[in-house]
Amino acid sequence: MQKGFAANERRHFHRIAYDAPAWLSDGEKTWPVHLIDLSLHGCLLKFPADRIAQPGTDYKLTVQLGDSIAIRMNLALVRDAPERTGFECTHIDLDSICELRRLLELNLGDASLLERDLNALTGA
Repeated sequence: MQKGFAANERRHFHRIAYDAPAWLSDGEKTWPVHLIDLSLHGCLLKFPADRIAQPGTDYKLTVQLGDSIAIRMNLALVRDAPERTGFECTHIDLDSICELRRLLELNLGDASLLERDLNALTGA
C-alpha cells in the first residue's frame, strides 16, 4: 500500500484543490494568500514570504468564488511548515457552508464522499 493512500484513508475530510482569490486576516491586518486546498474541516494556505502564522491568533479567511459569492470561515493555526500552513475551521456561517458544500459536491463528484465528510463534521 502506498504511503500517501494510507494517509488519505485516515483523513475524516476530503480536501479539494481550488484556485481562487483568498485573503487572511488577524483582525488588524489582511494578507493575500494562496489557497492550496480546502475542506469542511479547514484549509492549507501558502503565506507571503514575510508573514508567519502565530499560534493562539484568531484568523478569518475569505475565499472569493464570484462577484458576490464568498466563503468566510474563522480559523485556528494547526500546523506551520515552510510553504504550507494548516488551519482548522473554528466557525463558518450558514451561507458559507452552503457555498462550500456546493463547491465540494462539484469537485468530489461523489455524493457519498461529501455525506461522509458531513457526518464526520457533525459527529454522526
